Amino acid sequence: MSSDLHPSGARPREQQRPPLRAVVVRTVLAVLLGAVMGALGTATHRTVWHELPLGVVVALALTASTAVLCRAWSGYGTLLAAGVGWVAAVQVLALPGRGGDVLVPDPAAGLPFGWAGLLWSYGGVLLFAVAAFLPRRWFAEAVPEAD
Repeated sequence: MSSDLHPSGARPREQQRPPLRAVVVRTVLAVLLGAVMGALGTATHRTVWHELPLGVVVALALTASTAVLCRAWSGYGTLLAAGVGWVAAVQVLALPGRGGDVLVPDPAAGLPFGWAGLLWSYGGVLLFAVAAFLPRRWFAEAVPEAD
């Protein structure tokens, strides 16, 4: 078995460079997807269900799926773009609002599951890093060999 074969035994498809317009569209869509997931997770990470921190678990799961989707979609460029959109949304929404309210509270504030804000902020960045280091062969398109 040759080292250039996919684990399924198929040969990798020849890679062609996509047109610049497609790269730009994918990058913009990845930034928007990252920003939407960051905003959604920031708004819901403090949700508690039956005294379980379900919000942060679901928010991190959505973040992980966003990172893997963008890596599989078009590689490291879209993964980086989604990460930038995610970080921008989370950091902007973590700032105090006009009335002093915050969506990501300080863990020392004494709120139940106050640590969820730290887990959300740093855990999401960690999940994007994990997606960047996943094996390339997991994302390779393979065509079955003709018998």
